[in-house]
Amino acid sequence: MFCWHNVNMPAIPPDIAAITRPREQLFTYYLLRALTTLLAFPITLTVLYFRYHTMRYEFSEEGIRMSWGIIFRNEVVLNYARIQDIHLRSNAIERWLGLARIEIQTASGSSNAEMTLEGIPDPSAMRDFLYSQMRGATNPTAKSGADLASILHEVAAEMRAIRLAIEPGAPRG
Repeated sequence: MFCWHNVNMPAIPPDIAAITRPREQLFTYYLLRALTTLLAFPITLTVLYFRYHTMRYEFSEEGIRMSWGIIFRNEVVLNYARIQDIHLRSNAIERWLGLARIEIQTASGSSNAEMTLEGIPDPSAMRDFLYSQMRGATNPTAKSGADLASILHEVAAEMRAIRLAIEPGAPRG
């Protein structure tokens, strides 16, 4: 019997599995961002400081887990199969610091990103990895036409057997 959830997904590369925290350059970006708020600088810096120091990532074979926060704890778990689109964005300061945001969208109906990965080393490689996982999750098997035809014949035979078992006047054959 074929089971969709037991399909072998590509293994998580060690360099991606090792990412658990954002890069240090992200805190520099947060500091510069807080400076732009002028009078609100102490409050903004405090919020961004705790966001940076509590931000954690976990990449598994099923999906991504991201958490942050002390007082208001946030956690987002996103399965690769739910990913609809991935955007790589960076402003001038982020590019200067070697940073980019990876915005991940789902079919949730919102125009905002469901998850935004920040401070990831080599964001282009991460985007490519996410695309490969997304495609593997949405199309877990690359069956040939012959394999698919044999599966459909098995399904049809099972349906025929069920029909014969429940319908007393169904034709035999």
